[in-house]
This record gives sequence, structure tokens and C-alpha cells, in this order.
Amino acid sequence: MKNSFLVLLSMVFCLIQGCSDNSLDVTNDPSEPKVVDKTANLQSTGDSANDILSNSSFSKLKVEIAYVEGFGPTQEAIDGFISYLKERTFKEEIEVEYASLSSPDEESLTLEEIIELENQNRTVYNDGNTLGIYIYFSDAPAEGDDLDEGLVTLGAVYRNTSMIIHEATVRRLADQSFFISDADVELTTLNHEFGHLFGLVNLGSDMVNDHEDVKLDENGEPEIDRNGNPVGNNHCSVEGCLMRAELQFGRPTSKGNLLVPEHILDQEVTCRLNGNTVMHLLESKYAKGIIAAPELDNQCLLDLANNGGR
Repeated sequence: MKNSFLVLLSMVFCLIQGCSDNSLDVTNDPSEPKVVDKTANLQSTGDSANDILSNSSFSKLKVEIAYVEGFGPTQEAIDGFISYLKERTFKEEIEVEYASLSSPDEESLTLEEIIELENQNRTVYNDGNTLGIYIYFSDAPAEGDDLDEGLVTLGAVYRNTSMIIHEATVRRLADQSFFISDADVELTTLNHEFGHLFGLVNLGSDMVNDHEDVKLDENGEPEIDRNGNPVGNNHCSVEGCLMRAELQFGRPTSKGNLLVPEHILDQEVTCRLNGNTVMHLLESKYAKGIIAAPELDNQCLLDLANNGGR
């Protein structure tokens, strides 16, 4: 491993030659030059599951909430989200930092554009005993959404410490219900997507018992691997679970299957949360007199506890 002196020399050389590296940044303060190594935050979804759940490597979480002005999350949802993190992890100190951003003025966002926005705007990365999380609340829907056909994406995860919430879509859906609030949809989306950062299901947190649902092909039939076994889709098979596969948008995907052009190396969308099925789940709970957001089932809780969580 290169020592810090060599790293600084190489950075000076890169600056002279005009090269760039998205995994490393140097602060603009000449009195305190500092290399910010982003590498640990540019991994695949689920790779940091144990780091998030346990205190073995990091004792603090710092969550950067970046939002387009006018499209920030409700305080109710953030409070519920922080409670969820404290219930499932051993992190006693969780800090939330807000960053108001201008709109990218896009009608919809592709994964390439979401990644570029993160590269431009993210400021919180792993630092010492602090693990950095980045959540972007956008004013634009996901590319390919079709509200008329009921195909809309509420949120997605695409790295080990990164996710996006399509806040504009969240609000449009919540407005269609007399019972469901913006906060209800935000919290369900946040908790589900962060469940994947926890490593669920079979995505960095090993299963204690098999409860992973299967990936389906275009005909609705289970996909089979070369050994004759069904291919899992990183979602739960237990009815009513927060990580239930039916909440996923479109065809379920397994880790390693890219849903983006091949030139976007090392990036994948593990889950796109389906807005209409989330609304159906929430409305079903309200009809039964259940006010609380959907929760993880016992099988998912066993997996988290087995990987260092509560």
C-alpha cells in the first residue's frame, strides 16, 4: 500500500498533468491539504452491510441528505428513518447533514445522471470512525416511468452508501390518497432501500434461513442458473415484509446483473421501488387499522443480527 507521502506526490503530479480521479479529492485549503479517498464509498450495494450494522470499524453514521430546493423530505420521515437505523444497528451516534441543491432541470433522470450528480455534490464520505451515507431527493422522476401504466419508481440504491429518492414522484402518488401522507411513502421507501444497504436479502448479510424470493423471466417463470437452481432476486419471500419482492419495480434483479449500459462500470441498480405496490401495501395496512410503516419480518431480522446488527 502506498504511504501518505507517495499519495500526496502522485496527487501533485496529477494536478500538474491535468488528470482527474473521481475516487480522490484534495481540499482547496492550501494551509491544510487533505486527500479525500472516496474508494470505500464507491463499492457495490451491500458491501458495507457489516460496517453499517456493527461498530467493528465505524461507531458513527453521518447521513448527507442532499435535496433539490423545495423537494426536501418531511421531518416526520427523517425522524422515523433515524429510529429505524438505531433499532437495527449498534450506531448510537447518527448525524444528519442537509444540503440544498439547485435543480438539474431534467425531465427525468438516468442512472448515469444520478451518479454524475453525486460526483458533483456529495461531500460526506467515510472519515476515521465515521461512515458516510448519501441520499439524494430529486425533483425529477426516473427515466422510463409511466404513471398512466402504473410504473413509477420511488427510489433506488446503486452503491454501498448511496441511494436516490424520487421525491417528486413520492408526492404525486401520496396526493392520490386520502389516507397516505408524503411522510408515509418517504419512510417506507427510505427503510426498504436502506434494507439493501443492510445487505438484505442475501446481498451482503448471509441468510440464516432461506427466505430469498426468486428472479422471474419475461414469461413470469423462475430463472434457473447453470446448476439447475432458481436465481434469487435479493428480496424477501415472506408475506408483508418490508423487503418483499413484490415492492420491486419491473423485473426483479440479482446482484451482478446490470440494468444500465455496460460502460457504467461497477454500478448496478439492485432495486427500483414500485410506487403503486407501495401505495397498495400502505393502504391495506390502513384499512386494517395499522398505522405504522411496514416492518422487517423475523427472517430478515435474524440475518441482520447474524451480521452484527441488533
